Amino acid sequence: MPGQKSHGRLVASFGFAIRGVVTLVRSQANARIHFAATLAVIAAGFFFGIARLEWCAIAAAIGLVWTAEGLNTAIECVVDLVSPDHHPLAGRAKDIAAGAVLIAALIAAIIGALVFIPHLIALRI
Repeated sequence: MPGQKSHGRLVASFGFAIRGVVTLVRSQANARIHFAATLAVIAAGFFFGIARLEWCAIAAAIGLVWTAEGLNTAIECVVDLVSPDHHPLAGRAKDIAAGAVLIAALIAAIIGALVFIPHLIALRI
């Protein structure tokens, strides 16, 4: 049946995506740091009982960083494949992709500060 084929492809697509996330976390030290930070931020969110909109901001920040890290890693893999020898443009592409991760992480840190600093201040009172 035609519906079964598309269903099978959909299931396979999710399998490939999950394998990609697992590969990302296992192969990249920075991804393991992001994973630890993700767990810490989620734990802090529960500890402080942050509001729904704060959760939205935190979830967006986490998603931004993970998306940037995944794209950076994918770009690095493709660049290494097509340019195994050092090439200035290959290095430039990798540097730009890494810079995008840095920007995402800085934005996430700002969002985290905006969400959690008021809770930390309230805790001291």
